[in-house]
Amino acid sequence: MKVLIACEESQVVVEQFLKRGHDAMSCDILPGAKGLPHYQGDVMDIINDDWDMMIAFPPCTHLAVSGARWFPEKREDGRQQQGIYFFMSLVNAPIVSICIENPIGIMSTKYCKPDQIIQPWQFGHGETKATCLWLDGLPLLTPTNIVEGRENRIHRMAPGENRGKERSKTYLGIAKAMGEQWG
Repeated sequence: MKVLIACEESQVVVEQFLKRGHDAMSCDILPGAKGLPHYQGDVMDIINDDWDMMIAFPPCTHLAVSGARWFPEKREDGRQQQGIYFFMSLVNAPIVSICIENPIGIMSTKYCKPDQIIQPWQFGHGETKATCLWLDGLPLLTPTNIVEGRENRIHRMAPGENRGKERSKTYLGIAKAMGEQWG
């Protein structure tokens, strides 16, 4: 399969598809962290390149309920609408199988409810981080390793230069499940 992992700098998910022999590439405005096949730039530049599957992690900065206190300002200056437009551009991509990942946010009302909400603790990580998946042409992810010790580390992460990047990384257990179950 030809697989596009959109908005992925960490290359955690693309690595899982490459390990399974797929023609996979990540794409992000930042360079790829692991030196794997990567397009650095706007995903819209390559969205029409005959992909069989896309797993997309669009920025949630203007969409997630965790930032709801800034919604009025973001609506007024257009940032929220830009986030919605980008999310919907990914939803409407000409690709047969699509997964769009985002935290709980406004897309549940601006678009539709997610098909599935997963947690890291369902995939071997003792943490909580409700993650929504909007799926088209893909089955629900089946939990692979339910663990105890459900810590809310991501929510309590200290402010810092790399906080956004660290908070947005996909957990390895979830990436492996995507590769195993969808690849």
